Amino acid sequence: MTVGEVTPLEQPADGPFTTRQLIHLDEALRVADQVTGLQFSIYLGPLEEPIRESAEKLHARTRHPERSVLMAVSPDQCKLEIVTGSEARKRISDQDAKLAGFSMVGTFAGGNLAGGLMIGIDQLASHAGKG
Repeated sequence: MTVGEVTPLEQPADGPFTTRQLIHLDEALRVADQVTGLQFSIYLGPLEEPIRESAEKLHARTRHPERSVLMAVSPDQCKLEIVTGSEARKRISDQDAKLAGFSMVGTFAGGNLAGGLMIGIDQLASHAGKG
């Protein structure tokens, strides 16, 4: 599902996240995986055209694509794609993913990439429920 455009962000020369942000993101992904039984992942970087197909190819390379939820974010291209596998899609509807995406984009627009990702993980995991 294409959910919107990401506002370009100012990024530090050594990467977009602080060590603390990386620790929080890692913990959020780990908890989402454990609670839902799904596999959550983030791709941050350029996406080839067509954007959706590029995100789907990345999703297909996850360990368990059928149970995976991928948030693909390309800040330089102002793009966000959320891709769910067949099992994940039974628990996270397109509407749920779209709502999470809108929340993420709103936070990205405020210059908070890590915060937007945290919101996305939380909302998608909440929609998926316990596995």
